[in-house]
Amino acid sequence: MSAKDALVVFTPSGKRGRFPLGTQLLQAARSLGVDIDSVCGGRALCGRCQVLVMEGDFPKHGVSSQAAHLSAVNEAEQSFARRRGLPAGHRLSCSTQIQGDLVIDVPAASQVHRQVVRKAADARPITLNPIVHLHYVEVREPDMHDPSGDLQRLLAALQREWDFGPLRCDLAVLQQLQSALRKGQWRVTVAVHAGTQIIAIWPGFHEHAYGLAVDIGSTTIAAHLCDLESGEVVASSGSMNPQIRFGEDLMSRVSYSMMHPGGAQQMTEAVRAALNTLAAEVAREAKIAPTDILELTVVGNPIMHHLLLGIDPVELGGAPFALASDSALELGAGELGLALHPGARLYILPCVAGHVGADTAGMMLAERPDLSDKLTLLVDVGTNAEIVLGNRERLLACSSPTGPAFEGAQISCGQRAAPGAIERVRIDPATLAAKFKVIGSDLWSDEPGFDAAVARTGVTGICGSGIIEVIAEMYLAGIITQDGVIDGALAARSERIVATGRTFAYTVLPGALPLQVTQNDVRAIQLAKAALRAGVQLLMDRLNTERVERIRLAGAFGSHIDVKYAMILGMIPDCDLAQVLSAGNAAGTGARIALLDRESRHTIEELVRRVEKIETAIEPKFQAHFVEAMGIPHSSEPYTLLRQAVPLPPVKVAAPRVGVRARRRAGS
Repeated sequence: MSAKDALVVFTPSGKRGRFPLGTQLLQAARSLGVDIDSVCGGRALCGRCQVLVMEGDFPKHGVSSQAAHLSAVNEAEQSFARRRGLPAGHRLSCSTQIQGDLVIDVPAASQVHRQVVRKAADARPITLNPIVHLHYVEVREPDMHDPSGDLQRLLAALQREWDFGPLRCDLAVLQQLQSALRKGQWRVTVAVHAGTQIIAIWPGFHEHAYGLAVDIGSTTIAAHLCDLESGEVVASSGSMNPQIRFGEDLMSRVSYSMMHPGGAQQMTEAVRAALNTLAAEVAREAKIAPTDILELTVVGNPIMHHLLLGIDPVELGGAPFALASDSALELGAGELGLALHPGARLYILPCVAGHVGADTAGMMLAERPDLSDKLTLLVDVGTNAEIVLGNRERLLACSSPTGPAFEGAQISCGQRAAPGAIERVRIDPATLAAKFKVIGSDLWSDEPGFDAAVARTGVTGICGSGIIEVIAEMYLAGIITQDGVIDGALAARSERIVATGRTFAYTVLPGALPLQVTQNDVRAIQLAKAALRAGVQLLMDRLNTERVERIRLAGAFGSHIDVKYAMILGMIPDCDLAQVLSAGNAAGTGARIALLDRESRHTIEELVRRVEKIETAIEPKFQAHFVEAMGIPHSSEPYTLLRQAVPLPPVKVAAPRVGVRARRRAGS
């Protein structure tokens, strides 16, 4: 070591070393293992290696650091600044040489494994470490004295400039290789998958790679397009799952496959077409081509999983509910007919059990109950509810057949969440009148300007979150009893209570075509919530616990529920309301984590192997728990924590409608 060597300290890592004067700063950083990004290989093209010189005396490090201890701005940096802009004080570490002692800060944006933070208050950061990376190289031109092929010289350049070992190459890349090299004047960018396979090539410098994270739900499909180099979600889109025309719930789709030869193939073609449509939509929004998408991660329940893969789900229709495979799968996207880049890869997260799918694995990856000491309940509320209960010591999972009622189906005035749908409801206990909010307006229905605000859409129905609230509010107002019976005696008090044959209905919005909640609607919600709550109770029984400490409601529907009303209705067990939160589309977030952080794939594959699976369909206690859970909030549980936050009404028995008892006697 020479006396002229300079001491360089990198923050925030704290890594340090001595280097001869004139050493390239990027080279010095990499020799110490400093986490600093670069796509262009140090040619001042990508700007990913920006750093800041920390000026002043740093006794802690024994360094006096000055901007003058880096070489002057050169033409390459000036050219980059003219083309792309360079913030004040920022330098390109690939274009600067060490001239003295330095403290160098590597901003988060320049770190390879930087963290992308979700916006939710309880968000867990995502480490950015995608499985696909771009690398810019300069390839030696062929000549008469070097007979090696273009691919061999490309591989040699990648080994020389990026220290790659042996790499395989997709046929589609090989077919484009020669034209790309010559068009780029022997300078190309390649995409390398998992450090082992070249899957794409572009002439010249190419700085963006894209991936798509997809959650295939029974009712809806959600897709998020991410820039794999920045972690940013650049576009999102969603659609109804076109398989709905073959059956609203999962078992009806299995039945369709059983009853109709070729039915499974029809549903496979429908979901793949929907994915291609969504990919085209998000690509158009981001102003890229679908063929720019190099990586795809997918979550979904087991039946969606099988149908996407072209596997008949008939075995999932009955015990023992055997999956074709429960492992994570890595495939070529082209094998599924997906119109992405020819080299695009598909990663499907592992399934947990026959009715607990990759969507549950995604939810676990997003929420990580295994990292908590608190007993945590995760519920993905949908047509089929997936439930996980546990902590760092033990994890259990099951599914429960809730049906589509929570999403507005099977409800007389129900509809999907769209402009004009009622999503929030409050009922005055004195007058029994309702006020509400609809999607597309921030005004309550009793506020000035509401009619004008909804003039274009009108009030068209009640979506899932509105159904939960209106029935919970009906219970709080005394309109329905703990058993879920609409009290017909209240018809004498309010015109909102109307007779409908042998039962009664509650009118949310009067008019020529009134919006009403019928006794059958209440019963449909009771059946759905009882199935969910019974599944939770089975897991609590297995853990021998009477309390959960944290609850997260996930799913496109779960993310819109007011957690207080979910508990009033009895969808979830008693818990401190401060510990009950929406997790948003946690399954989709898990798909995005798997897209952006390759190490998370190993994490979830290991985590799924730890989970204990409970099959509700063969559990003898399920029916008893189901019956108890029909009550609002529950027939036997006291819900003491909920009562501390919300005054629940006393137990009430509905008065029979005049004439009903007489008719029953006459018919008995």
